[in-house]
Amino acid sequence: MGKDIDLSTEEGIERYRHSTSHVMAQAVKRLFPKARLAIGPAIAEGFYYDFDLDEHLTPEHLSKIEKEMEKIIKEDHPFEREEIDREKARTIFSGMGEKYKVDLIEQLSDKTVSLYRDGEFFDLCRGPHIGRTGQIKAFKLLSVAGAYWRGDEKNQMLQRIYGTAWESAKELAEYLSKLEEAKQRDHRRLGRELDLFNMYEEAGAGLVFWHPRGAILKRIIQNYWEDMHLKRGYQLISIPHIAHAQLWQRSGHYQFYRQHMYTLKVEDEEYVLKPMNCPGHILIFKSATRSYRDLPIRFAEMGTVYRYERSGVLHGMLRVRGFTQDDAHIFCTPEQLPGEIEGVLDLVMEILGKFGFKEYEIDLSARDPKKPQDYAGSPEDWDRAEGVLMAALKEKGMSFRRIEGEAVFYGPKIDIKLLDALGRKWQCSTIQFDFNLPGRFDASYIGNDNKKHHVVMVHRALFGSLERFIGTLIEHYKGAFPLWLAPVQAIVIPVSEKYADYAEKVYATLKENGVRVECDRRNEKMGLKIREAQIQKIPYMLVVGEREAAAGTVALRSREEGDKGPQPLDEFIEKVAEEVRAS
Repeated sequence: MGKDIDLSTEEGIERYRHSTSHVMAQAVKRLFPKARLAIGPAIAEGFYYDFDLDEHLTPEHLSKIEKEMEKIIKEDHPFEREEIDREKARTIFSGMGEKYKVDLIEQLSDKTVSLYRDGEFFDLCRGPHIGRTGQIKAFKLLSVAGAYWRGDEKNQMLQRIYGTAWESAKELAEYLSKLEEAKQRDHRRLGRELDLFNMYEEAGAGLVFWHPRGAILKRIIQNYWEDMHLKRGYQLISIPHIAHAQLWQRSGHYQFYRQHMYTLKVEDEEYVLKPMNCPGHILIFKSATRSYRDLPIRFAEMGTVYRYERSGVLHGMLRVRGFTQDDAHIFCTPEQLPGEIEGVLDLVMEILGKFGFKEYEIDLSARDPKKPQDYAGSPEDWDRAEGVLMAALKEKGMSFRRIEGEAVFYGPKIDIKLLDALGRKWQCSTIQFDFNLPGRFDASYIGNDNKKHHVVMVHRALFGSLERFIGTLIEHYKGAFPLWLAPVQAIVIPVSEKYADYAEKVYATLKENGVRVECDRRNEKMGLKIREAQIQKIPYMLVVGEREAAAGTVALRSREEGDKGPQPLDEFIEKVAEEVRAS
């Protein structure tokens, strides 16, 4: 690969992939000379480049671009850096009709800019790059998607080509295999196939409609979540979906978060569809005089919130405009804070472990000290808050990395990213310290000195967004949920209509014993019904015919193990109960 690059490092692999994106842009310009170039960065596990093209790109085009890239790689051009005057660069790119490059140059304040050349191609770029195009060993163009210039839907829609690059053909093949497996696990496809949820164009983008099976799955998760919180001393509350704009002005959301909020007029006054639950929870806390003896108070709610997201970033249930937060707010004294943070960390690990997640990456999201105007509170407040979160993580023996600039405006936070069955990271739990809202709302308690003190407040969500968490679960399990979580645990399949009465009796008995069961009453062949139940990933299929009706049994089939033979119905019911207890 050359002495100037080490692909075992993040910097090395980023340079390698960014260089591959330049080669792709060069190939596109050879094939489509009128193409106008936008940007082409390296991203996680690959790269992309945005193009303004008159022709709509298809998979056939990607194949042609790949072949042209292979030629450029064989030509083995050196990547050469050149510094030129900013105004000269603007003139050059303007003369070429590269309006997006001109736009980028006009945003720069430096007197000079850098270009990178390889062969006949040159591009505006800070770099760095690898030494030569011939050092690129394995790559693949993956897809084409639409992307607005600068991410703004008011701007021109561009065509974005995604690709990936690896050090060897073997690594590329392994990655492509992983991508194919990810497609099979895609929650959007499985959500439709398993009849869990859908999104309807006529209803608007980013809004989830739960079908009966999906609603059952959601209720199972919510019931478990509520039980766990009640055991931990939380109190369940519920607040309205809208509130007067004055509430959000007081909280600071109107100042710091306005671009993500939906507003509406009610009798000539402005209301807001709640983007957060915290101001409402504070109002309930303030509804009574609180003593230090009452603290900590822990309020929890599965609260649906609404946030404006640009259509270009919406993605199934992972990025939506209306979602349910498993929200909770802890009101405590400064002395109680470390224990409360540690208690939340324990609850996170217990709940996520229940759903089969054992591996995590943890970030401590801190403020950017260079942008104090973006945050509420003093530097001393922030130092103290970040120190408390850091100490709790160390006390629990959890490794983490500190990332500046990722905090919310009202305080630092702990972000927990879980790893799924494919090793992919998903943003999930968040624990946020807040020294801002208690002061804004004068949320106080009477201390043991009989004086009023502002309460310390912790925001936390364990699933984060229930929609995103369920999307993650679908992909983690590939739709084959464990028995305790499966919306349909068993399906009764009569061999023919002659045994419909016995099938109904089995169905009724299972329902009476708490088994989530369906009965396939269609006049179809038994083999077809079994195949469809398998595709629906139902854990157990109970086939009933003449022998089963005579003996009071069922012919049991397992999703995982196939034919299990005849079994008395009461034994199957106990089997289900035992399997659920053991999960």
